[in-house]
Amino acid sequence: MDAAVDSRFGRCPYFVVVDAETGELSSHDNVQNLNAVQGAGIQTARTVIGLGVGAVITGNMGPKAFATLQAGGVAMYVGAQGTVKDALEAWKAGRLQKVDRPNVEGHWV
Repeated sequence: MDAAVDSRFGRCPYFVVVDAETGELSSHDNVQNLNAVQGAGIQTARTVIGLGVGAVITGNMGPKAFATLQAGGVAMYVGAQGTVKDALEAWKAGRLQKVDRPNVEGHWV
């Protein structure tokens, strides 16, 4: 819960999956996408969908990841910063923006 939120969804080093009802959490690495030449957002989104999550909380969301998550029925919230705990608290308080389109261009730094 004290880990920093990465501003990049597709190239984040790992995910923290939190059950919003029970507070149970698990972490999953994303090492295969950290240095991918292309397709990191799509592959990361597929991994998240495979984990069965209902929503993603992140700093930013690019177009390919957005399209993949949207097709998988996953809600997306951007603007997260600080720690995982901070991001969850911001989400619960309604301070994160639910997006209906990507908020950054592809391959941004």
